[in-house]
Amino acid sequence: MHGPFRATRLADNVYWVGAIDWGIRNFHGYETSRGTTYNAYLVLADKITLVDTVKAPFAEEMLSRIASVIAPEKIDYIVSNHAEMDHSGALPRTIEAVKPEKVFASVMGTKALLSHFDLGLEVTPVQNGESLSLGNMNLSFIHTPMLHWPDSMVSYLVEEEILFSQDAFGMHLASTERFNDEICRDILVDEAARYYANILLPLSPLVAKLLESLPTLGLSLKIVAPDHGPIWRSGFQEVLSWYSTWAAQKFTMKAVVVYDTMWNSTELMARAACDGLVKGGVSVSVMPLQSSHRSDVATAVMQAGALIVGSPTINNGVFPSVADVMTYLKGLKPKNLVGAAFGSFGWSGEAVGHLNELLKSMRVELVTDGVKANYVPDAAALDQCFSLGQVIAERLKERC
Repeated sequence: MHGPFRATRLADNVYWVGAIDWGIRNFHGYETSRGTTYNAYLVLADKITLVDTVKAPFAEEMLSRIASVIAPEKIDYIVSNHAEMDHSGALPRTIEAVKPEKVFASVMGTKALLSHFDLGLEVTPVQNGESLSLGNMNLSFIHTPMLHWPDSMVSYLVEEEILFSQDAFGMHLASTERFNDEICRDILVDEAARYYANILLPLSPLVAKLLESLPTLGLSLKIVAPDHGPIWRSGFQEVLSWYSTWAAQKFTMKAVVVYDTMWNSTELMARAACDGLVKGGVSVSVMPLQSSHRSDVATAVMQAGALIVGSPTINNGVFPSVADVMTYLKGLKPKNLVGAAFGSFGWSGEAVGHLNELLKSMRVELVTDGVKANYVPDAAALDQCFSLGQVIAERLKERC
């Protein structure tokens, strides 16, 4: 007997048997405002195979979906493409229910799984390029280390031309629709960009290298099935072009002005800088941190050519929310940015200097030493901010 959950057919012998997490809103610091899915896939080959599992609290939902197709104990093999807990958390419960002949993972994945769990059976490591016979079908494995964990790999079901792409080409999006062509394109672009910016951006050189190698792999792709979000059964070439653009991080005529403010003085400076940028022909996203999440800032910065940061001075340093977002951005390693800092102060004014050092550590090209205003900015200080925006606009024109 199966529970209330049903599988979704991808191909004649392949089913989605994952879980939908409608409530999650934070994924290690990244705001998941539309929830997410944990995708797992059932392959009805001679050797019935489950590709990935789900986050631990959703184990019974996954097993129920499996049971709507076959009895779970008929599964012979489990393949773990990625050991992160949102995909492996349900593995111990699944092994208990299924009692598979074998569990397969990459070499590094094998080590990670055995560090996470006492599984009660050995994990069989597979090499890059290795194939696994499922009887009447074959899975081939491609290691993708550091995309985005050392253990990461993807699996390709040769006969059905399906790539189980692990976290690549995914997004955090809870939906009753399983396929990309059932969902508004604007939502897909937005969530795919947010996912790339907050998960994959620091790995862009590796992404670019993988994209360059794809044609040499000779894979015919009818379906690309990631571990989060909708399954791509059409338009995948467009997804590849998105990834290529985001990985390249080329200069654009776009700027992000991110700031926080205590008594609206730094906010006035942000507005003046914005006007200067606009006057210079730049598209501007102004992101006050009282209403902008760090993951939204990261997404905007990934698609920008300039980053301008404002902070009042507090306790001889940077305002806490600004320090938070700068630490987050530094870890994501955005590239090819010009920028500057600004801020108001009462009696010491160190914030702009600290921001300059943070921007330098991120390899942002500083176009000025920044703008400081004592208490409420006067007309001269606001003119300086306006001019700062114009200077950055001119620099972007030179670079773009």
